[in-house]
Amino acid sequence: MGKVGLNLIGIIAFMFGLLPGDVTAQPLVRVGYSGIGVAKNLHKTIERAGLWKKRGLDVRLIYFTSGATMAQAMISGDIDIADSDVPAMLNAVSVGILDGKLISVYVNRFPFAFVVRNDVKAPEDLKGKQVAISRFGSSSDFTTRMLLRHFNLDPEKDVRLVQVAGTTRVPAMVSGQIHGTLLGTYDVPLVMDSGCCRVLVDMLEMPIEYARFGQVIPTAILKTRRDVTLKFVEGLVEGIYVFKTNKDLALSVLKAEGIKGPEYGYPRIAAAMSSRPIPEVKGVQAVLDSIRTPKSKITSASDVIDGSVVEEIDRSGYIAKLYGK
Repeated sequence: MGKVGLNLIGIIAFMFGLLPGDVTAQPLVRVGYSGIGVAKNLHKTIERAGLWKKRGLDVRLIYFTSGATMAQAMISGDIDIADSDVPAMLNAVSVGILDGKLISVYVNRFPFAFVVRNDVKAPEDLKGKQVAISRFGSSSDFTTRMLLRHFNLDPEKDVRLVQVAGTTRVPAMVSGQIHGTLLGTYDVPLVMDSGCCRVLVDMLEMPIEYARFGQVIPTAILKTRRDVTLKFVEGLVEGIYVFKTNKDLALSVLKAEGIKGPEYGYPRIAAAMSSRPIPEVKGVQAVLDSIRTPKSKITSASDVIDGSVVEEIDRSGYIAKLYGK
């Protein structure tokens, strides 16, 4: 056979995946995330350490400006897993427009600070002023409303809630366009250094369980691609371990992402991450209670949780082995 014929056979073999080591054989996992803090930086740590790659997964990270738009993407079939805004995703499940399950929760707290302008001396000083959220129906919306009620303020009557994209919220605070907003723990040094503002409350210090960061997956994918899901979550579990124990790598990732003063946020977030990211009923129920509306059809945590993937990983002894237990 001539050289041209051999080349033709090689091309055909490549096109149909007949050659060994064909990279196209890696399962594709499209992962949505919103915000530019906790979830993104954990993902970057996992990527830097090669934890999904070593499991043969092609994980594509897709950024959304809010959890509400991410939920729409999952409903449309554009992402396989949503990682970050648990409240927004469960809101879609609760009202019946998304058939999905919460398979892990790795931050069962509020990794936020509520920051206000310096002229706001007490919560009641927010009356009549503008308070920013990312988007109506997003986690920042639900959480801000819950916090305002904690301050005995009516979110509908006492303040003016306005939508401000996450990347523009800090400039809006510094310029005085808004008087209060939730900021991720990593963003606090940035706004504090401006001298305009102060932390009214650090929500990580509040003894409240709330399933904030974790993965929601369509029920159909959990059933038909369980092996891929298992590998993805195992990579997440190892990523949490690396983030918590390899401070140099974690800080390097945070600095590369442009986070100012990462030494402030890193120990707080690392401590809040669960080594065994099983969804806890109390934290999930708190989310469902906070997003409940007359349209809500599913209101019980047990109906949205599927912890079987994390439980399987835990039973294998993998988590205990990671932490030397």
